Amino acid sequence: MSRWRSTGIVALRDAKLKTFPDDVLNLDKSVRTLDLTHNKIVDIPMEISKLINIQRLVLDDNHIERLPVNLGKLQSLKVMTLDGNRITSLPDELGQLVRLERLSILGNMLTCLPETIGSLRNLVLLNVSNNKLKSLPESIGSCYSLEELQANDTC
Repeated sequence: MSRWRSTGIVALRDAKLKTFPDDVLNLDKSVRTLDLTHNKIVDIPMEISKLINIQRLVLDDNHIERLPVNLGKLQSLKVMTLDGNRITSLPDELGQLVRLERLSILGNMLTCLPETIGSLRNLVLLNVSNNKLKSLPESIGSCYSLEELQANDTC
């Protein structure tokens, strides 16, 4: 725990976690990178908003079904990967993540993206491949920094 606090990096890959670790939430401002890849986490608690300095959030290969609305409070977030979960929709508050540069949500069950995604002016990479998207919102044209959009096998 003290190592996490000093490095700002929390890596709990393959830790067989079923719930989001409370210990991490108690580190609040210290966490800059959180990697919970390959666990069995279903819910992300509202208290995630305490991690105000987090820059990288990696939650690949879990059982996450939805994201909390206050995810938008993570104003320092630059990278978020949610590949291989069960997410069906993204909250409108996603548009508040104005520093977000990379968003990967490959292999989920998304049926649509929020219009607010157009607010992500710094977004360079968006990967929504292997979802159930019928279309992309027009607002995506406002993502001026977007260099790479991956949307293979989306219907």
